[in-house]
Amino acid sequence: MFKFEQLKSDNDLKEVIKSAFDADLALSGAWGYNQELATIIEATDVPLRQLEHMLASMRAYIEMNMTLPKEDRYGSINLNETHREQEQVGNLIYDKVTYEITAMKEEIYTSFINEYKKGLGTEGFDITEHFNQRKKATLTRSNVYWFEIHQAL
Repeated sequence: MFKFEQLKSDNDLKEVIKSAFDADLALSGAWGYNQELATIIEATDVPLRQLEHMLASMRAYIEMNMTLPKEDRYGSINLNETHREQEQVGNLIYDKVTYEITAMKEEIYTSFINEYKKGLGTEGFDITEHFNQRKKATLTRSNVYWFEIHQAL
């Protein structure tokens, strides 16, 4: 399996997200790879779990697409929460969330989409086989994301 590089942070998390996604969020800290590098959520206007999912999706998209050469990029990146814990350390409260991430190489995904559009409704197009092949081509990985949330509660 392809090894994705952890994103570096020089206390510029808020600026990177603003530049890459045009989102102005009340954040600081790092990319949430462990408790020491937690993303600090300072405030939120949306439900906290929704914001956490959005941030995890942004991290995955940067890791799996934006920072890679074109031929190595993944698309159809989807995250599903699989586990959640809350830890308190002193006055700080952390959400430690595990996400299952699925994705497919962009070029392969595009070819599947084109095959589907071309074949759907035609004789000889086996939709079950099509989706079986898509499933085989899908990368699945599990990632933990740490959020420090006490300011947002």
